[in-house]
Amino acid sequence: EVQLVESGGGLVQAGGSLRLSCAASGFTFDDYAIGWFRQAPGKEREGVSCISSDGSADYVDSVKGRFTISRDNAKNTVYLQMSSLKPEDTAVYYCAAEEVFIDSVCYETASPYDYWGQGTQVTVSS
Repeated sequence: EVQLVESGGGLVQAGGSLRLSCAASGFTFDDYAIGWFRQAPGKEREGVSCISSDGSADYVDSVKGRFTISRDNAKNTVYLQMSSLKPEDTAVYYCAAEEVFIDSVCYETASPYDYWGQGTQVTVSS
């Protein structure tokens, strides 16, 4: 059974930090790029960050310098370290996985991804 399970969300004050985790099972983790997405009420889902199978990473402009994505292939887990959080970061955060064949590639849009987690809520108070 393919599973992606997010954890680590919660309520923090502006300027605080959270680390989200995405634990994967049921597929060959090393062959997949992993993306983090978020969706706020009334808004479209947007890509936040992605990481390729070789560790190359990309970020949406609004989080550059504040968020860091990483992966531990031995644990089948991807992390999103979020610092200097802002109220505009409030959303449900999802991780997703897509099989890739070029080690440096990851996707910033939702449509290519094969598997999705259930999401974890992040709320940042002002």
